[in-house]
Amino acid sequence: MKVLMAAAEGVPFAKTGGLADVIGSLPQALKEQGVDVRVIMPKYGEIPQRFKDEMKYVTDFPVQVGWRSQYCGIETLDYEGVTFYFIDNEFYFRRPGLYGHGDDGERFSFFGRAVLETIRKLEVQPDVIHAHDWHAGMIPVFLTQYRRYAFYADIQTVFTVHNLQYQGVFPKVIMKELLGLGWEHFHVDGVEFHDQVNFMKGALNYADALTTVSPTYAMEIQNPFFGYQLDGILRKRSGDLQGILNGLDYSVWNPDTDPLIYQSFNAKKLKGKQKNKAELQKDLGLPVKDVPVMGMVTRLAGQKGLDLIAHVLPDILNLDLQFVVLGTGEKQFEDLFKHYGYHFPEKLSAQIQFDNTLAHRIYAGTDLFLMPSLFEPCGLGQLIALRYGSVPIVRETGGLKDTVHSFNEFTGEGNGFTFTNYNAHDMLYTMERAVRIYQDPKVWASIVRQGMEADYSWNASAKEYVKLYKSLGAGKQD
Repeated sequence: MKVLMAAAEGVPFAKTGGLADVIGSLPQALKEQGVDVRVIMPKYGEIPQRFKDEMKYVTDFPVQVGWRSQYCGIETLDYEGVTFYFIDNEFYFRRPGLYGHGDDGERFSFFGRAVLETIRKLEVQPDVIHAHDWHAGMIPVFLTQYRRYAFYADIQTVFTVHNLQYQGVFPKVIMKELLGLGWEHFHVDGVEFHDQVNFMKGALNYADALTTVSPTYAMEIQNPFFGYQLDGILRKRSGDLQGILNGLDYSVWNPDTDPLIYQSFNAKKLKGKQKNKAELQKDLGLPVKDVPVMGMVTRLAGQKGLDLIAHVLPDILNLDLQFVVLGTGEKQFEDLFKHYGYHFPEKLSAQIQFDNTLAHRIYAGTDLFLMPSLFEPCGLGQLIALRYGSVPIVRETGGLKDTVHSFNEFTGEGNGFTFTNYNAHDMLYTMERAVRIYQDPKVWASIVRQGMEADYSWNASAKEYVKLYKSLGAGKQD
C-alpha cells in the first residue's frame, strides 16, 4: 500500500500548529502498519539549516501556474525511515512565515499542481494521495485534469480537515489566472463559494474520502455553528466523512523518560509526580503546599474559552487551588492574566511566553489541566495531560468530548471532569467539584491512573487510516 501525504507543514521541519504534529507522527505509525508512506511539503526558508544540509537534489522541472511557467525543484530527505520530498521555489517559499502572504492563493496553487507533477516525474505512483487542510485542497480538483493519463487513472484521494475555520478563499479571477481550471468547476458542487474560490470546498467536493481529527468534530461540522458555511456539503457527503482521532507521539510525551521534567514517574510510581509539583511551585514562586495546582498551556485566544475564564477569574482564585498559565496571544487575555498574577502572586502564575521546557514541567507538575474551549477539532493538550497524570477539566466539544470522560462517583469510572454548555458558571462548578474530589487521595489516584493508562498513541488511529485506504482499493494486489 503506497500513500503520499501532502501538507503545508510537518515536524520537525516547519510548524505553526497541530497539523505539523500530525505530519510528524502519523507517517511513522503508518509505516509500522506496513504502509509505504511518503510526505511532500514546501521547502521553506525557515527549515533549520541542519535539515537543508542533509537534503539531496533529485530533479527540477517547470510547473504551470495559470499562464506562468514556474521553476520547481525537488529535494529529498529520509527522516526516521520516512521519505520526505521538498518542493523548492524560493520566490514562493523562501520568506518569513508559512502563511499570511498576499499571494497565498498563488503559492498553494503552485504547490498543489507541483505535487501531481512530481509523482509522475519521479515515477512515484501512490495508491492514495492524502491531502491535509486547505493548502493541499486543490490536489483532488487538479487531479480531474490528469485522469486521462494512465499514470493517474487509479489514484484515490483522501482529504483531512484539521480546522474548518481556515478555508483558503480567494477572488474568482484565479480560476484561469492561477489554477488553470475551466469554469465548469465554478459552481456550488465545485470550488465556488459566494462568488469566490474556496480551496477547502474544492477538496470537500472532489476528494474520494473525507476525514477530520475526531469523531465528535466530524458530527459538529455538519451543523451551522461549527460548519463555517460548509456544513451543507459536509452533510451531503456525510457517508464519505469519518472522524479519526489524532494520536500522541509517545516517544516525545512520556513522563517515564522525559528529560525536560524534574523527575520521571509513571502510573505505578506516582511519587515522582509530587516531586514535579513541588519543584514547579518553587520555580514559579507559588507557595509549596498540598493544594491542587491547575494548569493551562494554550494560545491565549477566544476559541480556547478564555472569555469564560475572564468572566469568573476572581471566583476561580477564591477556590482552594493554585493556577498556572503558559502562553501568548490576544492582548486582552495577556493583560488579564498579568493583572491577576501581579495582584495574587500566591494564587496565579502568569507565564506570558512560549517555553517548551516549562510546558513539559506544567503537564508533569499540575494536578488539573483546564481546556474550556468553544470548539476543539481534536486537542493535544488534554492527551498530554492525561499521559502526565494531570486530570483534565474540559468542555464537551470535538476531541475533548471523545477523550475525556467525566468521573462518576458511583462507579469510579472516568479520567477527568467535563461540562456541556459554553457557560462560565458551569465551568466554575466543575472546578469546584474537582477540588472537592481532590481531597480524597485514594479516589484521586484512581482518576489519575485511569488517564495515564489509556492508550492515545497513534497506533489505534493508524489502523483506522489503513482501513480507510483499503476501502478505497489501496494495497490490492493485481
